[in-house]
Amino acid sequence: MTPVWDCMNASATPVRRQLHPPPVAPSPFPYNPGSLLSVQDLTLEAVSHILARATDLENMDPLVRDRILLKRRVALLFYESSTRTRTSFELAAKSLGADTTLVSSLSSSIEKGETLKDTGLTLRALGAEAIILRHNSSGAAWLLEEATRLPVLNAGDGMHEHPTQALLDLRTILTHLRPGIKTVTAETLAGVTVSIVGDILHSRVARSNMLLLPRLGARVVLCGPKELLPELAANAGPDIAVERSLEAALRQSQVVMMLRIQAERLAGMQLDLEQYKANYQLTGQRLAAQASSAVVLHPGPIIRGLELTAGVADGAQSAILEQVRNGVAIRMAVVERALATDGKGGGA
Repeated sequence: MTPVWDCMNASATPVRRQLHPPPVAPSPFPYNPGSLLSVQDLTLEAVSHILARATDLENMDPLVRDRILLKRRVALLFYESSTRTRTSFELAAKSLGADTTLVSSLSSSIEKGETLKDTGLTLRALGAEAIILRHNSSGAAWLLEEATRLPVLNAGDGMHEHPTQALLDLRTILTHLRPGIKTVTAETLAGVTVSIVGDILHSRVARSNMLLLPRLGARVVLCGPKELLPELAANAGPDIAVERSLEAALRQSQVVMMLRIQAERLAGMQLDLEQYKANYQLTGQRLAAQASSAVVLHPGPIIRGLELTAGVADGAQSAILEQVRNGVAIRMAVVERALATDGKGGGA
């Protein structure tokens, strides 16, 4: 290699520099093989294992299943309100025989100003063997795992990711469009278009699905107004497109995922909700005319009469409650994986 001379070096000895920077070292995350911080932590083999194990655990005799993690200790650390995610994680852990404790920001030293790191270290000292974290800051799960080196399961971090939601969404999609599939590959969802409609900007659910579904061959269409879906989203990947018209998105879709308008994250943003409903609300008429066989999903909580009508939420095409049920099975598999001594099923 031709040397590059350092003219600022006063010594007579030339300093050899690389013409090209050295390769970047791989990220140390996750430190613990049982952690699930991002869907990117999972190979397709690992995704297949989680899906298959979810089915095994769901069908297992409860008296056998509840001895798998008998008396293991799992902490649920929730800085944001939650119904579906918190309850399904708790039921999942208890179904495997684990002991759980819930720590919320309103009933702990968090309210007094204790840091996430110190809370995590305290839980570890108290005997927690895994932590399920929901936090309002993006990246919180990575910080907690670095501090504790315990298996950390990301139950939603700010506007970043929600990996178990993407996994349960995938399970729901496969049940309807690819029944009987046991091993997912890069072609499993080839020919399938999934439209994600609504508040894409603030949605960790959208991000995790955007990172996962194209790896299985799906095409993802993002649909919403510019305030909630910036133009730069069109550059998110070759299998991700932006569509401003709900009707146009529906015509392409085998799956339609509606998202809640996250009012708690709209500070300073001008959004006309009546105009939003006129353009983006999923109604029975729109669904029948443009996507009469599409599967309708929603991560919840649903705001009936805003992003979709009650008739659609309760209609024949809705798989919303199936998503909720799938959450328990998927989270059983993920909690078991977190506490498996070999971290089976993980890694990139």
